[in-house]
Amino acid sequence: MQDVELLMPAGNLEKLEYAVRYGADAVYLGVVDFSLRAMRKGSLITMDNLKEAVDLAHSLGAKAYVTINIFAFNNDIRLLETSLERFKEANPDAFIISDYGIFNLIKRNIPNIPIHVSTQTNTLNYESVKFWRDLGASRVILARELPINDIAEIRKQVPDIELECFIHGAQCVSFSGRCLLSDYFSKGERKANHGNCSQPCRWSYKLVEETRPGEYLEINQDMRGSHILSPKDLCLVKQLPQLIDAGVDSFKVEGRTKSLYYVSAVAKTYRQAIDEVLQNPSSDMDKYFKELQKVGNRGYTTGFALGDNNGESYSYDISKGLAGADFLCEFQRVSEYDLNSFEGYYLVKIKNKMLLGDEVEIITPEEQFVAVVEGIKNKDGEDLSLGNTNDDVYVKFSHSPKNPKYALVRTVGIKNPV
Repeated sequence: MQDVELLMPAGNLEKLEYAVRYGADAVYLGVVDFSLRAMRKGSLITMDNLKEAVDLAHSLGAKAYVTINIFAFNNDIRLLETSLERFKEANPDAFIISDYGIFNLIKRNIPNIPIHVSTQTNTLNYESVKFWRDLGASRVILARELPINDIAEIRKQVPDIELECFIHGAQCVSFSGRCLLSDYFSKGERKANHGNCSQPCRWSYKLVEETRPGEYLEINQDMRGSHILSPKDLCLVKQLPQLIDAGVDSFKVEGRTKSLYYVSAVAKTYRQAIDEVLQNPSSDMDKYFKELQKVGNRGYTTGFALGDNNGESYSYDISKGLAGADFLCEFQRVSEYDLNSFEGYYLVKIKNKMLLGDEVEIITPEEQFVAVVEGIKNKDGEDLSLGNTNDDVYVKFSHSPKNPKYALVRTVGIKNPV
């Protein structure tokens, strides 16, 4: 059986653990100063706990790749030089790098750890892949602008290097993420290629004619303006058989800033889809596409994968992702007091309002089933008719998970089919 890796984002320590529990073979993570995603909440990964994060992934049987993929100025290089020993101690399975100087620095000072070439290098052809291979890289993360046929040709021309490609998540209106819109609109305060993008491609735009200042003209008939720069999200679950046949070694999901639920649900779906394709390449992937509609998205597109990227690949009416199912709650750790005092109830953190009698869907790393909310209590044991957002309450379900430790609850069905 072909060895295919599912690579998930790890925005913080908790998401790292859930990603692996729900099916990831490997995770990628970064620290603020050297990564293209600046995290702002949760158990953030910093230079102080980077080794802890890598060790956590290893303890769960997964690999951990550390991103150092900023476009570096001199001051970034100087800062990296002072941090090399910390990166070395963390001992990740690979570094993800886009800058030639950083590549040189890591290769010279930490030669025993493999280097993966970031998608930020815009690698589009087999000669570029050969260049990186000859320079010492063990893997190239291909540009998102590549059709599957080109990927297959690269694999044929360069069989002795690992190939990785993105299969799911948000996309930039740029060439493999090389975008300066945020830099310009924020006057240099929100640099996209230093992990602090303000996402101006998601803003709603109207037209102003130079001689008529203050008169904002609609670009189209949409009264909310026009999101003319906002691509739909990538989803290649239906193309997994072709991508595996093309020789891709690792399938990458975007989303280090996405929610715990997003990471878990997407990992679970792609884990099942990949495993099924490896067993039966002619399997129908429609059921997995439907599952992925339950997580936040701006509408799905295959991007450049089929060689037909066009105007239909843009989301003209929305900028934020809409989910076909609402994330309702996550199961919390419980004490002996909870187990003895509220038999049959589970302590949960409410994410979106949940009502007594609601039909919900519960997912765990091993299970997925529909249940009914049969009881809600507060910490004093008083019965409630609902659980409000951010409340910690006790809930009884008509069907309980075999292992509730990593269980998540969402609404049933596709409310906003894409």
